[in-house]
Amino acid sequence: MRDATLDESDSPSRLPRPIGLTLVRPSEIYGAEPYFHELTAGLDRVVRPRGHAVLLRVLPDREAELDLCRRWSAGGVVDAVVLVDLSVDDPRVSMVAELDLPAISVSSPAISSGLPAVWTNDDVAVEEAVNALALLGHVRLAHVSGPLRLAHSVARRDTFVSVCDDRGLIAATVTGDYSFESGERALSALLDTQVDSDDQIIESAPAVVTAVVFDNDLMALGGLAEARRRGLSVPGDLSLVAWDDSAQCQLSEPPLSALSHDVQRIGEMVGETVLAVLDGQRPPTLEAPPIVFVPRATTGPPSH
Repeated sequence: MRDATLDESDSPSRLPRPIGLTLVRPSEIYGAEPYFHELTAGLDRVVRPRGHAVLLRVLPDREAELDLCRRWSAGGVVDAVVLVDLSVDDPRVSMVAELDLPAISVSSPAISSGLPAVWTNDDVAVEEAVNALALLGHVRLAHVSGPLRLAHSVARRDTFVSVCDDRGLIAATVTGDYSFESGERALSALLDTQVDSDDQIIESAPAVVTAVVFDNDLMALGGLAEARRRGLSVPGDLSLVAWDDSAQCQLSEPPLSALSHDVQRIGEMVGETVLAVLDGQRPPTLEAPPIVFVPRATTGPPSH
């Protein structure tokens, strides 16, 4: 006779539950940002044949995200969670361990604290972008990062500065929030400042930056709009590069050069890792296919 105290969740006939994924984003940014749509499409393609849906929630802040994960765990809503946009010492990592909630990280293994991880080697991508711009003759470059609460934003910024320093290039950095408008604001700030020979920022001086790498496609599109509003030639006066290639990059006027990776394949790798965890395996860290620089009409030699 079956033990009446056996929890329903232990039943081998229990229907598969969703795979949870949470994002802290203003809704309007998520709606316009292709990256996570592509990621969830790849994830869904792998887990759906096993009966799992992808349950994605966009939340206003980290506290709301933590609260939702606790409620998911307490209510048995999900079989596993996918953690994205990790920060250093991210509280979600310790929380899923305390809750015994299966989880994987889409981040560097260095900050995943032992969780199974799928990651992109952003350092290599940053170096490729800087090298491509340096070969075109650019010596004064800028990087517009995402929010610095995110570990990958800090890593990209620091690598950018380090690579530029190693090559004798001058680097400026500005922080955005992934929105189109923050790309406009960031480029405006860069064009209204100057970096002197001692790498000091001088406010309200003529623009000297000749190439800018943005941390996503929306900010790059905002930067392109601001450059055109100011009557600048792209790429004659200013070269622009977007992180995360997308249809918006390809269809912009002019088409945006981009750092491109197969985001749907990354999502598939995430799904494969999730299923391995649910099968009781301890999958290795997986490195996604390399990010490559795709030159288009927004990059060229500086005209001055």
